[in-house]
Amino acid sequence: MLDKLIDKIKTYNENADFDLIRKAYDLAKEKHAGQKRRSGEDYIIHPLNVSLILADMNMDTATIIAGLLHDVVEDTDVTLDEIKEEFGEEIADLVDGVTKLKKLNYKNKEEKQAENIRKMVLAMAKDIRVIIVKLADRLHNMRTLEYMTDEKKKEKATETVEIYAPLADRLGMSRIKWELEDLSLRYLDEEGYYKLVEMVNKRRNERESLINHIIEVLYESLNKVGIECEIKGRPKNFYSIYKKMKLKGKVFDEIYDLSAVRILTHSVNDCYGALGVVHTLFKPIPGRFKDYIAMPKPNKYQSLHTTVIDNNGETFEVQIRTYEMHQTAEYGIAAHWKYKAGVTKTTSFDENLTWLRQLLEWQKDLADPTDFMDTLKIDFFADEVFVFSPKGDVINLPEGSTPIDFAYRIHSQVGNTCVGAKVNGRIVPLNYKLQSGNIVDIITNPNTSPSLDWLKIVKSPQARKKISQYFKVKDKEKNIERGRDALEREVKKQGYQTHLILKDEWLEEVKEKLNMLTLDDMYAAIGFGTITINQVLAKLVDIYNKHNKKEITSPEEVTPTKRKYNTNGIEVKGVDGVNVRIAKCCTPVPGDDIVGYITIGRGISVHRKDCTNMGNNVDPSRLVEVKWQNNELASYNASIEIRAFDKPNVIGDIATRVNDQKLNITYLNAKTTKNGDAVIDITVDISDSEELNKLMEKLKRINNVLEVYRIKA
Repeated sequence: MLDKLIDKIKTYNENADFDLIRKAYDLAKEKHAGQKRRSGEDYIIHPLNVSLILADMNMDTATIIAGLLHDVVEDTDVTLDEIKEEFGEEIADLVDGVTKLKKLNYKNKEEKQAENIRKMVLAMAKDIRVIIVKLADRLHNMRTLEYMTDEKKKEKATETVEIYAPLADRLGMSRIKWELEDLSLRYLDEEGYYKLVEMVNKRRNERESLINHIIEVLYESLNKVGIECEIKGRPKNFYSIYKKMKLKGKVFDEIYDLSAVRILTHSVNDCYGALGVVHTLFKPIPGRFKDYIAMPKPNKYQSLHTTVIDNNGETFEVQIRTYEMHQTAEYGIAAHWKYKAGVTKTTSFDENLTWLRQLLEWQKDLADPTDFMDTLKIDFFADEVFVFSPKGDVINLPEGSTPIDFAYRIHSQVGNTCVGAKVNGRIVPLNYKLQSGNIVDIITNPNTSPSLDWLKIVKSPQARKKISQYFKVKDKEKNIERGRDALEREVKKQGYQTHLILKDEWLEEVKEKLNMLTLDDMYAAIGFGTITINQVLAKLVDIYNKHNKKEITSPEEVTPTKRKYNTNGIEVKGVDGVNVRIAKCCTPVPGDDIVGYITIGRGISVHRKDCTNMGNNVDPSRLVEVKWQNNELASYNASIEIRAFDKPNVIGDIATRVNDQKLNITYLNAKTTKNGDAVIDITVDISDSEELNKLMEKLKRINNVLEVYRIKA
C-alpha cells in the first residue's frame, strides 16, 4: 500500500519529499504496532488509506504526511514536540489540528463533540488543510463503519451527515460530500437506503439507454456548431434523492434529475453556447434553470443547470461547466493546490472562506456548547436560500429564513428598525419564508424597535442573538436594579449582614473575576440571567472567609438558627449536627463513591466522586469525607437517561421493566431529537447501586433502545 501511495503521488508531483513520506510511514507503523481495527486489520491500514484519499485529491507532501501521522499523538506515546522535531512545525500543526481533545471533564457526549469541533474550527482558520485531512479520515472510517456496534454506527452516521458532509459542501468538495452522505444513509435508515437502491437499479438499464441516446444527440449537435466538449452521464447520489422524497414528500417518479448528463467545455462562452443547443433540442421545464456561473454559490461552485423534457416525455437534468469549474466542483478548495518544480503554491482562499471567518467570530461569543452546535448546524450547515438585496447583492440565509433574518444579516440597525418588507416588489408579512431568487427590500422606521415575538419567527441564530442583545441593552437599568435587589435578598437569606459582605472593594474584586467591565454590568448580568447569584455570592463568601481568617466548617456559622438535622443515611467525618442532602445533579446511591461539599446555608451536599460539578473549579477547603451508613430501609432517587428509536410503546416497555423489578418511578420526561430519536429521562426510587445496575441492564435489552446511562449532571 505504501508503494501504491508513492506511485499515486508521482502521477501529479514527482518532486514530493518521498524520503520524508517513508519516514512518516515507518514511525506510524512502529507506533501503531499491535493495535488493531475493529475489522481485525493492522491499524496502519487506516492512516495509509487516509493518505491515499488525500493523494486522490492531489494534496501536497505536508498534508499526505499529516494523513499518515494523524492518529499517533492521540493513540500512541508520540508527542507533538517529537513530531515537530522530526517533521517540522507545519506538519506538527496539521496533526495537532486533527487530534481530538482528551483528559478533560465533559458533562456529556454533546459537550465533548462541541469542544472537539470548536478546536477543529480554530485549527482550520490557521490552515484549511486540517479539515481536508479530517474529511479524509472520516471518509475512510465511514467506509469501514460496518465493523462498529449498532450504537456507534448511528452516532457516527448522524455526526457525519450533520457536520462533516456539510463542511465538505461548504468547501466545495462535492465528491467527498456525496460519498459521506450515501454511506451515512445506509446506517441512519437501512431499510429506506436499500429500498431506494432497489428502485434505482430497477430503472438502471432504461435510464442508461436514455442517457446514451441523449449523449449521442448532443455530441452531434454541438460538433455541428463547433463546440468541443466532453459529455458524460452524471450519477445521482442516493442521499439527495432520499431527502427529496422524505422532506419534500415526493415519490420516486417525481425526481426530475434522476437521469442527468454533464457537458464539459473549454470556455464560458462555450457553456452558454451549449445551453442554447440543449434548449433547441429539448423543451426546458419552467423554473428549473439555474445559472451558477453568473452567480456562483458561496463555495465557488459554478455550473449551468437546466431540466428539460424530450419528445417521449422523459425528463432529465443537464449540467454545463468548463473543465476548470469541474475540478473546483469535485474537489473544492483542495483543487487550489498546484505544483511546479517541487514547490507548493496556493491561491488565495480568503473570499472562499468568508463563512469560516464568520464562524470564527461567532464561536468566541458562544461559550455554551449547545448554542455553538445549534449555530453550526442551523446558521452554517443548514440548507440555504439565496436572495438578493435591491442593489443585486447575493445574501445566503438558512432555509426557512424571514425578512427579519435578512434585515439583521444586512446590519443590526436595519433589523432593529424593521417595520415591514417587500419581496419582488410586493408587501409581505414579516414571517414570510424567503425563497431562492427573491429580491428583498426592508422597510424601516427609526422610531420603532424590535418585538420579543420576533424570537419565535427568526430562523438564524445570528438574528436571534442580535434581538436578545437589543433587549439586554434596552432593559439594562431595570436589570441593574433587579440584579442588585436579588443579590441583597440572597445575602440576607443566607444569614449575612449586607454591610459586612457587600463591600465595594470586595464587589470590585468579584467583578474582575467574572470579567465584567463595571459593577452595573455585573448587576445587569444577574438581572438578565447571564450569570447566577450563586456565582457572585460564592466568590464574595470566599473573600469574606479569607478576610476574617477562617474557613467555613458548618452551616451554623452562616445560619445560627436551631433546627432538626437530616443525615439522609450518610455519616460525615468530624462533623455532627448538620443537614446532609443528596445532590440532584448526580443523585448518588449506596455503593457509589461519594464526597461531601460544604454549602452556604444548606448544609453538606453529597455528590458522586465522578460528578462533573466536582471538577477543578470547586474550593478544596470545602470538601469533606463522607460515607454511607447501613440502612436497609432507606431509598434514594437515581436518574437515568434512555435513548431509543421513536417507536410506539417504547415508554410503556420501559415502565413495565421498572415495575417488574418492583421499583417506583418518581419522574419521567420524554422528548424527540432532531434526528428522530426518543430521549426518555426517568428518576426511580432505588436502594443501592447494585439494584440500579440490574435495572439498567434490563432496560438495555428492550427492543429499539439504543443506550442507557446514568445522568451525571
